[in-house]
Amino acid sequence: MMAPEFRYRSPLGRFMPQTLDLDRLKREGWRQQGLLVVSAEDSRLDWVERQLLNQIAERLYGKREHAHG
Repeated sequence: MMAPEFRYRSPLGRFMPQTLDLDRLKREGWRQQGLLVVSAEDSRLDWVERQLLNQIAERLYGKREHAHG
């Protein structure tokens, strides 16, 4: 018979940050403050939508720097 593995529960565990539901945070940001956070590579977007996002982002912030190598 194998004994269950003992896990020490640190009293500092309550101070560990909670994991965030990023999609929920983005949704609330959009609905409450009109902020949009979206990846240009989001698979839910089609090619036209990604191109539109890239054009808007380049107009507002300039071209992206691509890492070489």
